[in-house]
Amino acid sequence: MTRTAGGKVTIEVSGLRLIRDTEFRWIIPQSGPMRVPGVVFAAEALLPALQGDQSLQQVVNVATLPGIVRASFAMPDIHWGYGFPIGGVAATDVDADGVVSPGGVGFDISCGVRLLVSRLSAAEVRRRIPALMEELYRRVPAGHGGGGIWHLAGRRELERVLREGARAAVAAGFGVEEDIARCEDHGALTIEKPAEVSERALERGRGQLGSLGSGNHFLEVQEVERVFDVRVARTFGLEEGQAAVMIHSGSRGLGHQVCSDHVGRMLKAMERYGIRLPDRQLASVPVRSPEGQAYLTAMTAAANFGRANRQVMSAAVRDAFEAVLGDRDLRLVYDVSHNLAKIEEHEIDGRRRTLCVHRKGATRALPAGHPDLPDEYRDVGQPVLVPGSMGTPSYVLVGEPAGEAFHSTCHGSGRVMSRHQAMKRDTGQALTERLRRQGIHVVARAMRALPEEMPEAYKDVDVVVATCEGAGLSRPVARLRPMGVLKG
Repeated sequence: MTRTAGGKVTIEVSGLRLIRDTEFRWIIPQSGPMRVPGVVFAAEALLPALQGDQSLQQVVNVATLPGIVRASFAMPDIHWGYGFPIGGVAATDVDADGVVSPGGVGFDISCGVRLLVSRLSAAEVRRRIPALMEELYRRVPAGHGGGGIWHLAGRRELERVLREGARAAVAAGFGVEEDIARCEDHGALTIEKPAEVSERALERGRGQLGSLGSGNHFLEVQEVERVFDVRVARTFGLEEGQAAVMIHSGSRGLGHQVCSDHVGRMLKAMERYGIRLPDRQLASVPVRSPEGQAYLTAMTAAANFGRANRQVMSAAVRDAFEAVLGDRDLRLVYDVSHNLAKIEEHEIDGRRRTLCVHRKGATRALPAGHPDLPDEYRDVGQPVLVPGSMGTPSYVLVGEPAGEAFHSTCHGSGRVMSRHQAMKRDTGQALTERLRRQGIHVVARAMRALPEEMPEAYKDVDVVVATCEGAGLSRPVARLRPMGVLKG
């Protein structure tokens, strides 16, 4: 660690110089082809985890995108991803040839989190947790490949899901109308028809609607362990000692195929638009180009599929609670995506601009008063759902007014260990026993792969959340701890 001539603290991480601006904000100075600086939100304790990976270089690479404004941002849960770092936020000016990049969304389009809360106490649920987890295991498909809860009647029904998202699921009986009011974008982004979704993508999605998937996706039964802001928590319907359920999943094979299809199309089109970038994984085209509009259409359809997917699983959770505990009254707190590109209005240099805001492994965090909030949350701000790792707490945060990174914040704790490294550390059986001794009942489709998601593979979520608060991105409302975990 050194000091600049102006007295600023600097640190070198993975060959890049970071200058401390505040306790929780670091600058990568603009240089070479960078059009804007990099801004990394991190407590100093989080920086060693970035040593040796390429995530900070990806922050630099993203800063070269045509039309990028303000900065290439990195949330405190940043880690290496495809093109963009996971935990990356970047906005491009649509009216100044700003680009859209599928790498800024990721392959799991609309991967996100939803939280439901029960009228039952955590103590009541804990007494039946083994039976409840087995019932959830039976009702919620998980793991690689096909198998979904909602067996779609045909192409017309699938296309309705791609247009209407969670609304289509509720209309088909998977939920109640009040769920829609508590979903980001009221459960669906606007789309006329999913014409840009390939046949292969449709085929991959048809059998997976209402399924958890694998990897870091999960379904957790949790206890609201601590409330930090009583007024906001009360508005969200949260209180200490309450049982809750958190679902983390996305658009499954359909979203993955959409990303693959459009990265290929953009790589072929980039030369025509004179776009040259330091990494092919940043494949991008102008937002207003035919290829850009085609991607946004297909991405929107995949996002709606992801929202419907979580909605359908919510219905299965309610059924499981009724079967085991005799009470299906679980209220949706919120459903929010953390892998999307959205067209939004923001003030840049004193004037309103239309931006394409990429959030990859980053959650929208709207402050109180924002017009996109549900009416019941307008006075307090948006719930932000931040899962920890398997065996560690999760958080509910709320958006803050400053919102420097286009009202974005972290999406989780962030990996510090590769899946391969984690698999060497423990066996699935040993990890399951260790978590059970901590009062966490784990069920999984593939016990052998469970160590990929061990708690030690992730950053300390408490430090990540404290960084978001210190940086003015969001602040904690409640902390939840797991009682039962379902993995793929």
